Amino acid sequence: MTEEQRDLDDIVRVSRALGSDPAFVLHGGGNTSIKTVGADVTGAMIELLLVKGSGWDLATIEGPGFARLRRDRLHQLLQLPVLDDASMVNELRQAALDADSPTASIEALLHAHLPARVVLHSHADAIVALTDRDVVEGEVAAALGHGVLVLPYVMPGFELARLVADSDLTGIDAIVLSKHGLFTFADDSDAALERHRSLVARAAAALGVDRWGDRGSRRGRAGAVVDVVSLRSAISRAAGRPLLLQQIDSERAASFCSRPDLLEAASRGTATPEHVIYTKRTPLVGRDVAAYSAAYREYFSRHRDRAERSVTELDPAPRVVLDPVLGLLAAGETARDVSVVSDIVLHTMDVVDAADGRGGFQSLSESESFDIEYWTLEQAKLAKRRRLPLSGEVALVTGAASGIGRAVANALLASGASVVGIDIAEEWELDGSHESWRAVSGDVRDPEVIDSAVELASRDFGGIDIVVAAAGIFPPSAPIAQLQDEVWDRALAINATAVARLFRAAHPALAAAPRGGRAVLISTKNVAAPGPGAAAYSASKAAAAQFARVAALEWAEDGIRVNQVAPDAVFDTAIWTPELLRARAEQYGLSESEYRTRNLLQLEVTSAMVADAVLSCCQGMNATTGAVISVDGGNDRVI
Repeated sequence: MTEEQRDLDDIVRVSRALGSDPAFVLHGGGNTSIKTVGADVTGAMIELLLVKGSGWDLATIEGPGFARLRRDRLHQLLQLPVLDDASMVNELRQAALDADSPTASIEALLHAHLPARVVLHSHADAIVALTDRDVVEGEVAAALGHGVLVLPYVMPGFELARLVADSDLTGIDAIVLSKHGLFTFADDSDAALERHRSLVARAAAALGVDRWGDRGSRRGRAGAVVDVVSLRSAISRAAGRPLLLQQIDSERAASFCSRPDLLEAASRGTATPEHVIYTKRTPLVGRDVAAYSAAYREYFSRHRDRAERSVTELDPAPRVVLDPVLGLLAAGETARDVSVVSDIVLHTMDVVDAADGRGGFQSLSESESFDIEYWTLEQAKLAKRRRLPLSGEVALVTGAASGIGRAVANALLASGASVVGIDIAEEWELDGSHESWRAVSGDVRDPEVIDSAVELASRDFGGIDIVVAAAGIFPPSAPIAQLQDEVWDRALAINATAVARLFRAAHPALAAAPRGGRAVLISTKNVAAPGPGAAAYSASKAAAAQFARVAALEWAEDGIRVNQVAPDAVFDTAIWTPELLRARAEQYGLSESEYRTRNLLQLEVTSAMVADAVLSCCQGMNATTGAVISVDGGNDRVI
């Protein structure tokens, strides 16, 4: 193993140890580096800086997450009196040994300058709280002890690197950046980590706080579901696109939101500079989205001339809502964004309380916050952000554990939607299950199951944009003369009545959907062309189809589109057991292989093909409602 590989393994290990504690590093914050030697393409050994790449999370970072930079080039850059952000990023890319390496941290020049092999940087809550105040000179250094240099806040990047380069670091092994974070550096990685932890512990002791970001116990989410749905609709209108809105079930957040001075306490800015990118500078206190948006536009107008170059105004919608009744609500394009916002707010509450306990919380000024929010580098990141077709939207899918329902749910997730699935299966997960997915186990015939799924979608994601009724049964084949009442009743209950209850329960949320609600019924070829022995199935599905047509008529004025996808002979579903497939093939005098492809195109229809048709109804077809889309390979009886 080469020296460079050993050092890379060392910094990965220590970075993960630092990043694993959210009280030190929250959602991609902080950066780390190690100085080493390695061979370039000619075989010459050169001094390298391995520094965390932008976009990687210290808690999970791996070797490829570090950029390999020529240290001598970084030293040369630091001799310049000024260097704008775009030029600095360009120069850092050119200093990389690997063209495909991640973009180096904007603090790379600072890391290169610090006189130690290992450098660790965090935005630890305790350090931030200690400096987020109008602090008497020397108070922070006195609290932290010998060897700590305390610097005033300056913009990250070249300006900060120059400030450190111009400072006397004799006897210094740690730097506190006011309102920003902490650097520790040592030749031994574990020593740097221990020093980091020790200083954060001292800061916490000075503040009298030993827990940060604790959500407290879970509590029932108060307020009416319709209020959450309406608030999400208003926020999405302000943003100009659908956003998710999650009502956080945190006792800690509810307690903060019940403060009589909530507006004053919550409107003083972010805990650390980069948080403004996720949360904006201030939350919405209460529910007046229009007033918040107007105030944000005024804020932009006041400061737009500060930007180095022309900037595009961000949407004025809040990302954080603090309401005395609804509590904390977090908004974002994805469930991941929402999770980041809620975590940041919970940590900020502790920072605010800790700073208030020692003289009063004081964040960056409004103009300094604007400089970060409209930083050229952040604007460039936003411009590159890829939005999936259904980003910010919410879907409710029945029968989501298997077959067509599962394929639809997975397709919706892949297109960016957050999905709540209902199925009678007790334990089930979707492919690559993540924060955008919720599973409700229960029988679709039970109104309480439907209602709980609608409430979950509304409180966890902010509403419902898409409903897909995919749950269904195909009773055992039997002639009408032998049809049993319980078979008939069960087919109607699952295939028709459950659909009616689902649509009815979801209607208020669908009517508030930012892009207009969409409902899709998974119908069947049997509605148009029933077969012998399938009376219960065909009649119940026909009832559901008629119900969907009426819904299309009634809901058009609400902007809700209702369409049907009618598959036939989809054999990768739970309905088609081997026994049923064999029996149906024998009934038609065909082999099983022939029965599978008994359509005009002579192909086997799959659940994924049905899901593609459902996606078409949800992502496009904006002028289509009341339609039936056949997914059957072509059936001469239907055509």
